[in-house]
Amino acid sequence: MAAAAELQGKYQKLAQEYSKLRAQNQVLKKGVVDEQANSASLKEQLKMKDQSLRKLQQEMDSLTFRNQQLAKRVELLQDELALSEARGKKNKKSAESSSQLSQEQKSVFNEDLQKKIEENERLHILFFEADEQHKRLEAELRTRLEVLETDAAQHQAVVDSLTRKYTDTIEKLQNDKAKLEIKSQTLEREAKDCRLRTEECQQQLKNLQAALGTRLEESLCIINEKVPFNDTRSNRYNALNVPLHNRRHQLKLRDLAGQALAFVQELVTALLNFHTYTEQKVQIFPIDSATDTISPLNQKFSQYLHENASYVRPLEEGMLHLFESITEDTVTVLETAVKLKVFSEHLASYLRFLRKILPYQLKSLEEECESSLCTAALRARNMELHRDMKKLTAIFEKLHTYISLLALPSTKPEGLLRTNYNLVFTNIATSLHGFHDILKDISKHYSQKATLEQDVPTATQKLITTNDCILSSVVALTNGVGKIASFFSNNLDHFTASLSYGPKGGTEFISPLSAECMLQYKKKAVAYMKSLKKPCADSVPYEEALANRRVLLSSTESREGLAQQVQQSLEKIAKLEQEKEHWMLEAQLAKIKLEKENQKLKNSLSGHLTETIQERSVLPNVAEQKKETTEKSPREPIKSTSLIGMLTITTDNEKAPDVESREDLIKNHYMARIAELTSHLQLADSKSVHFHAECRALAKRLSLAEKSKESLTEELKLASQNISRLQDELMTTKRSYEDQLSMMSDHLCSMNETLTKQREEIDTLKMTSKGNSKKNKNR
Repeated sequence: MAAAAELQGKYQKLAQEYSKLRAQNQVLKKGVVDEQANSASLKEQLKMKDQSLRKLQQEMDSLTFRNQQLAKRVELLQDELALSEARGKKNKKSAESSSQLSQEQKSVFNEDLQKKIEENERLHILFFEADEQHKRLEAELRTRLEVLETDAAQHQAVVDSLTRKYTDTIEKLQNDKAKLEIKSQTLEREAKDCRLRTEECQQQLKNLQAALGTRLEESLCIINEKVPFNDTRSNRYNALNVPLHNRRHQLKLRDLAGQALAFVQELVTALLNFHTYTEQKVQIFPIDSATDTISPLNQKFSQYLHENASYVRPLEEGMLHLFESITEDTVTVLETAVKLKVFSEHLASYLRFLRKILPYQLKSLEEECESSLCTAALRARNMELHRDMKKLTAIFEKLHTYISLLALPSTKPEGLLRTNYNLVFTNIATSLHGFHDILKDISKHYSQKATLEQDVPTATQKLITTNDCILSSVVALTNGVGKIASFFSNNLDHFTASLSYGPKGGTEFISPLSAECMLQYKKKAVAYMKSLKKPCADSVPYEEALANRRVLLSSTESREGLAQQVQQSLEKIAKLEQEKEHWMLEAQLAKIKLEKENQKLKNSLSGHLTETIQERSVLPNVAEQKKETTEKSPREPIKSTSLIGMLTITTDNEKAPDVESREDLIKNHYMARIAELTSHLQLADSKSVHFHAECRALAKRLSLAEKSKESLTEELKLASQNISRLQDELMTTKRSYEDQLSMMSDHLCSMNETLTKQREEIDTLKMTSKGNSKKNKNR
């Protein structure tokens, strides 16, 4: 809920900032519109100024034309004056009389000319001033227009960027709002679930606490009353108890032993390859045994290296025996790990082998250094390998020492104190890491030695191949030892913590005697559990059970349907029993009637017996005649109808049918009728059961539909609530926007008033400037 409140606060802050930015955006838009209007008005003013300028230019052109006319007139007048002066020389008299007139005219012309010159000069000055003023005004207006255009472009760019930014922020905020709403809903649901779970957990905790409290009280009472002596309080007495069998501990140790066996097998393979290829190298370099005899030292060294398998193979066998001794039914601790002693002995025999070949190996390297083919760099590499081989033997001695210490508790428990187990394991881990470092140095130095030996003039392909094989075996040995070191370091805590265990609650280590006793008890417990364990009956597969469950839920094989079918079948059985009793009574009555008829037949036959004896002689003839008549006369059918049905009987003669054949026919007829009626009844029952099952399935579907309808109505209510909430939010945002728009409109009105005032002032200034310009013209 705190997260939801924080998200709601952030959303409100973002909404406020968005409203502020929208308001600023509207102000900027209005300012841009006003500036555009000002620029339009200034353009109109510029057009008017251009028109006035054109008028002034036209006036100037007319004045220049007038001045030219006046100048031509002055020239004409001067020409006329010159002519008049020439004429005056001819006639002085006429000149004297006309001189007065010419002087008067000349004075008039001079005055007019002087006025025109002054007026022209004044017009030139006014035109120049107006032109200069127009140029200044035009430059000012152009600069102002450029400034306004740049401002308008900047404002437009700002407005565009802000609109893009605001649209992006709006989309982002809307997306964030939707995500936050979804997240808040999920968080609310999770919070509700968590509340319910916490309540359930609290209730369960209370119940468990109460149950545990009661059980604790009962157990304490039982212990206080029934247990006079508790041996688990004392470690000395608890060590005498039989410990529990830790199967998980055994499985873990077997897994670790399997991994160690795989690593040791890799190590053994690498050691065999290393010794074998070293033997080949001794016989090839510096002297090839195929062409010349090698030194006795190298012969002895090669002979010892040839025996390496008899010392290396037992390491794998010892580790295999140790792995086979760790099973699920045993107890593996240092005190019971007897096979560890065998592995230690095999490691000791290999260590003796290394000590035996070490002097020969060192002497062989020294002999190789003394050879004429050995360069200074190769001699340095040989000396480095000389030191590395000493370190290798020393590290094997360390490992043998620590492993022999670990094997002591199984043979001599007093040989190693239990407090030193952790220290021995730690030293083994450090020794393995040191072993890995030494092998890395050997691999490095031997690779350098192999590259140098390839440059020797007498180097053969066999030598190069042997060097490559030795180098690959050293690399394999390095990798195997690295795996062993990392494996031992990773499982060091398990080795130090769980290799020895004892009774429950005790700190003492288990002894081999108590381990044997524990295993005997474990075997007895397993045998007892096997005797108690009975094989379970074959169960229905899970998929088939699911299918049957679906069938039971949606078909006639549900419990209620089967119960109803059983009830109906019981009722049918009762009805059939009643009908059976009825027909049995009918059969008894028919049997009684049959006996009566048989009695009547016997009486009638006894009366006619004498007649039959007398007529015996005549009987064959009569029989033949009857036979002929029967063969000649056709059989006439006799039909008997009843409430049950119609029975058709064919008679051999005109007399009544035989009684027994009639009873058989009636019986067969009734049995066929009963079978037909039962088949119709069964068909009707099956149809009714089928219809009943369909009705039940429809009823279940109806109930499911009603449940889905209820859930949909609830969802519809939630959706309507969300819609109403969103509408309220929309109304609030709309009101806030309307308030902001009203504020902005008031602000724009005030700005328009100020602009109108400024325009009025500008107009007044223009009028004053025009008045001043007119006054100047008048002057």
